[in-house]
Amino acid sequence: MTTLLYDGTFEGLFTAIFEVYEYQFQPAEIISEKNHQTAAFFSETHEVQTDEKKAKRVLQKLEANLGKKGVSQLLRVYLSEKESAERLILSAVALSLEFPKENILNNFAHPDMMEIAKITKSISREVHRMHAFVRFEKLQDEVYFAKIEPDFNVLPLIISHFKNRYQDQKWMIYDIRRGYGVFYDLEEAQFFEPNFDENFQLKKTGTLLHEEEMNYQKLWQRYFFKTNIPERKNLKLHVQSLPKRYWKYLTEKY
Repeated sequence: MTTLLYDGTFEGLFTAIFEVYEYQFQPAEIISEKNHQTAAFFSETHEVQTDEKKAKRVLQKLEANLGKKGVSQLLRVYLSEKESAERLILSAVALSLEFPKENILNNFAHPDMMEIAKITKSISREVHRMHAFVRFEKLQDEVYFAKIEPDFNVLPLIISHFKNRYQDQKWMIYDIRRGYGVFYDLEEAQFFEPNFDENFQLKKTGTLLHEEEMNYQKLWQRYFFKTNIPERKNLKLHVQSLPKRYWKYLTEKY
């Protein structure tokens, strides 16, 4: 068994997949450096240096066999952050090379392809919820800011939605769990990673809110309270439609 260690990036993963075949590592497993402790004890280790050319060759081959939609599905598996993600993607690549004229991702009789389908469905559900439940707050510098804490690393998948919807506003979405965010400056959206002090400040934005925002929140909370009819309260249905894990970032739930 050869364990390939990569830097945790999608390009690094594709580079590792390329080198599995380049150096004929069989059997092989791919693990990100941060999860190195989970590698098999008696396996040989091969350190992968991310190479965009190698990653691009794998990407082009997959696009030819599976189409852009298929590559998108594998990206979602990667963003799921599941321990099995690298193994599943490597399995999909191997099966795709074995059956290049078939969309092997639709082969639900194969346990790995079935698992990929389940993961991509869960990711899509989380993306849909982010579209619906993200709440922006206006800060003193006129930037609209939102905190999220999704189960999966879906921030890269929701950027285009908010970029199209709020083209005329500067906005920032920050993933608290993963410690990075994206900032849109009216022209392009860029990722950022705050330092320790900035990270703390982004988690506690109460003192940074614009006065208009504070007034708006009070009005919205009052409206939400006044329109609520206790006799018609159905908490079970409410939680089913709006899971509790999203409540702490909703203005009306403060």
